[in-house]
Amino acid sequence: VQLQASGGGLVQPGGSLRLSCVVSGSFFSIADMAWYRQSPGKQRELVATIINGGATKYDESVKGRFTISGDNAKNMVYLRMNSLKPEDTAVYYCNVLVRSGDGYLSPWGQGTQVTVSS
Repeated sequence: VQLQASGGGLVQPGGSLRLSCVVSGSFFSIADMAWYRQSPGKQRELVATIINGGATKYDESVKGRFTISGDNAKNMVYLRMNSLKPEDTAVYYCNVLVRSGDGYLSPWGQGTQVTVSS
């Protein structure tokens, strides 16, 4: 199972971006979806997650500004980011929990850089 994230870039404070992540390979279904981020010198942190296609959770720092969504039919995960702040600058990684013939797998994408700066 492979993940490919895209949509990052340079944006001014207050701007918006939409990150996308395509899940490919051999698996039955996607159970959970999540986005993490990591800034230089910091640990990777959970930004947003969808649990079993239902409930969503967000880090307090992004509540009201970020929206996670998924399309199981297309095997896609999205993160809509509005009102971006310089402190949102990080490499963003998508992560999923999939059901496969080998049991549950939790692969990571390669990350996409988001830079918020004027």
